[in-house]
Amino acid sequence: MPPQSQRDYYEVLGVARSANAQELKSAYRKLAIQFHPDKNPGDHQAEERFKEASAAYGVLSNPDKRARYDQFGHAGGGFEGFPQGVNINDIFGDIFGDIFGGQRRSRGGRSRGADLRYDLEITFEEAAFGTEARVKIPKHKSCDTCHGSGARAGTGPRTCPTCGGAGELRMSQGFFAISRTCGHCGGTGQVITDPCATCGGRGRTESENALSIKVPPGVDTGVRLKLSNEGEPGDRGGQPGDLYVVLHVKEHEFFVRQDQDVLCEVPISFTQAALGATIDVPTLDGKVKMKIPLGTQSGKVFRLKGKGIVQLSGHGRGDQHVRVFVEVPERLTSKQKELLEAFASACGQDTNPQSRSFFSRVKELFKDADDA
Repeated sequence: MPPQSQRDYYEVLGVARSANAQELKSAYRKLAIQFHPDKNPGDHQAEERFKEASAAYGVLSNPDKRARYDQFGHAGGGFEGFPQGVNINDIFGDIFGDIFGGQRRSRGGRSRGADLRYDLEITFEEAAFGTEARVKIPKHKSCDTCHGSGARAGTGPRTCPTCGGAGELRMSQGFFAISRTCGHCGGTGQVITDPCATCGGRGRTESENALSIKVPPGVDTGVRLKLSNEGEPGDRGGQPGDLYVVLHVKEHEFFVRQDQDVLCEVPISFTQAALGATIDVPTLDGKVKMKIPLGTQSGKVFRLKGKGIVQLSGHGRGDQHVRVFVEVPERLTSKQKELLEAFASACGQDTNPQSRSFFSRVKELFKDADDA
C-alpha cells in the first residue's frame, strides 16, 4: 500500500486526467527545469520534487502504465519511486533535446529520422467500405552521392575532438547522471571536414515519395494510420521515422453517421402516410424497398438492419435508420381542395387518436383551472 504522502500523478504534474501526450510533456518540462538539481544545488526539497515529477511523467507518458494507473491508482503496483525500466537520460533526451543541443544520436553517429504527418481527405463511402489512395509525400531521402554519410567521395567523418566520439558530455551530481548532447558534433560523435557537394554535408536531399495507402473499411475522422519507416531518413544512415496518415471524412449530402449506424430522412406524401406504400430508399449499398404501413405518422423511424458502417475490427455492421416526414403540398388545385375538405368533413376526430387525446388533455387542463 502506498504511503499517505504519495500524491496523485496528475496532481503532481498539474494537468487534467484527460491531458494528451504533449500536455504531459510540457507540464513535466516546466517542473523539471524549475526543480532540476543543477539549478538548486544542495536543495533536498527541490530534488524530491524533481524525482516526484520524473516518476509521474515516467508512468503517465507510457500508455500501458497510464491505463493501469487510471484504473487502479498507486495500488496498480510498480509506481512507487522512479518507475522501473525507465532511463532518466532517455526522458531528458526526449524533453530537453532542444536545450542540450538537438536530437539524441547513437555513438555511431546515426539517429532515427523524424516522423511525418499527412492529412488525407476521403469520401463518406470510402470511409464506409475502405479504399486505396495514391499520395505524394514531400520528404527527404538519403543522398545518392555520399550514400547518407555527408562526406565527399573518398573521405569520411572524423572523430569529434570535443566528446571523443561519444556524442555526449556527461556530468554527475548526487543521485543523477545527466548526459548532454555534444554541441560540436550535434551528438553524432563525428565531424565532417570535407562535406559532400550535393547535400552540403547533411547526408540527405529533398524529394517526393509516391505511396499507396490502404484505408480499411469503417474508419472515421481522426483515425491515424501508421506506415513504418516512411518518415524522414535517419542521419548518417540511421533508421527512418514513421509516417502517420490522419483521416478526414467529408460530410455526405444525405447520410449522417452515428458510431456504426447511418441516419437519413426521407419525405413521403400525405396519401402514402395515410394509405401505406412501398418506397425506394437510398442506402450505401444502393436503393432498397421499404414498406410504409397504413397510418404512418410524421417522424416515424424505420430500421434497415445491416445497412450501416462496417465495424473497424471487421466484425459486424451497423444499421441504417430512416426517419420519414410527411410533406404537405404547397399548392392545391380546386379539385384537390374540394376532395380534402370532403375528407376532413368525413374524418371528424374519430380517425385522429392523437388529436383526440391532445384536445382531451387540454379540456381537462382548463376545467381544473376553472374549478380552482
